[in-house]
Amino acid sequence: MMLTGFIFLLFLTDGVLPENNCSYQDVLNHLQLTKTNELYSMTRPVKNYKRPTRVSLEVLLYAILDVVEKDQKFIPYVWTVMRWHNEYISWDPNQFCGIDNVSLPAEVLWIPDITIEEMTEKDKAPPSPYLTINDKGDVEVQNDQVLVSTCRMHIYKFPFDIQNCNLSFKSIIHTAKDIRLQPSDNSTEATEWSRDVMRTQYEWLFLNMTVTTNNASDLISQDIIIYTITMKRRSLLYIVNFLVPVLFFLCLDLASFLISDSGGEKLSFKVTVLLAVTVLQLILNEILPASSNRIPLIAVYCIGIFALMLLSLLETILVMHLIEKDSQASQDNKADNGRSKDCNKRSKANFHNSHQEGNEWTQCGCIYDVCETPSELLPVTKEGNSRKVIEEYHALEKLSDELREMQKTLSLLLSNTKEVAKPGYWTRVAKKVNKVFFIFYLTVVSLFLIIIFFKWNTG
Repeated sequence: MMLTGFIFLLFLTDGVLPENNCSYQDVLNHLQLTKTNELYSMTRPVKNYKRPTRVSLEVLLYAILDVVEKDQKFIPYVWTVMRWHNEYISWDPNQFCGIDNVSLPAEVLWIPDITIEEMTEKDKAPPSPYLTINDKGDVEVQNDQVLVSTCRMHIYKFPFDIQNCNLSFKSIIHTAKDIRLQPSDNSTEATEWSRDVMRTQYEWLFLNMTVTTNNASDLISQDIIIYTITMKRRSLLYIVNFLVPVLFFLCLDLASFLISDSGGEKLSFKVTVLLAVTVLQLILNEILPASSNRIPLIAVYCIGIFALMLLSLLETILVMHLIEKDSQASQDNKADNGRSKDCNKRSKANFHNSHQEGNEWTQCGCIYDVCETPSELLPVTKEGNSRKVIEEYHALEKLSDELREMQKTLSLLLSNTKEVAKPGYWTRVAKKVNKVFFIFYLTVVSLFLIIIFFKWNTG
């Protein structure tokens, strides 16, 4: 009687066991799938070794955690999904209460040895402990991991740069004869899905993800799937904390032309501003990598502004030297004027004394003219003495002409010297130099900034 009832129950359920008697273990028992069954875990799951296992790969970008330019590192948080077919797994869901998939420990089945070429450090978090199989023999493994990978950074346009970092998936030991890789999504789908699941981007803005497949040209090579992640740096923080302060220091250097050159305040101010730019250059050196194919524009920006400010400092030193020279010349002129006044006083005194002696000599001669006859006063001269006197007279006359010519030459030289040594001459020269240099400096700074920002925009 009980047997008849059981048969009648099977007839009503079309040969399917009641749900309270169905379990995942019934499926595993049907497949004889256990940890000790080497059929599933030891070798590639194909019945004919000449047939390759086709592995489909899907990658989603969850977050861009960090990009270290100094070490050329890219640290993303990604979600990977691998699917392949196991030829030893299949069952009819109708025989097991509609069960069409089962979750198993990952170590029970064979898993493709897919790795990432650019990965430099293994994820410290353990991989997913489970995988999923379905009634058609498809196996799926999902895993999330933090990747520390190498990425060649192009920092020429830093901080307005766009970086492309690759994640290249391939088998470790299997060639195209054993494993064929293929992406399960295209570039558009990968980009859209990644944007939907994106959690955080920090400094970088995710732009798109490009999927490229490099199929092996022969059976001894390997298939490679390359996911290229394109991202753009958020440059606002660098503009506010670096580019604008350097530009402010340059404006301060331009404003320093309004400071008087007579004291040392202008020189001290320029040196202080120059040291401030040097500190910012040291900070920049900590950010940028030690080697690069091209000098970054931000380095050119800092070095150019540093060179312009250094040139301005040298011009200030020159102007202060000219003003100091003028001040020294004024002091020398005062000393010369004092000495010339003393000499004039002495000359007048000597002239006065000599004038008095001449009067006395003239008076004596007049007395002799009045008192005595000329024949008694004039000495008797000889003919030889008169010739000698005439020769001396001509020689003295010639010497007098030469002295007059020398006096004219010295007067001309002294007039030029006085023209140069006029009070305030070097100060006027310094002001002209300062004015011309300011126009030149402002022109060069404007051209330099226009060219740098044009390069940043076009690159």
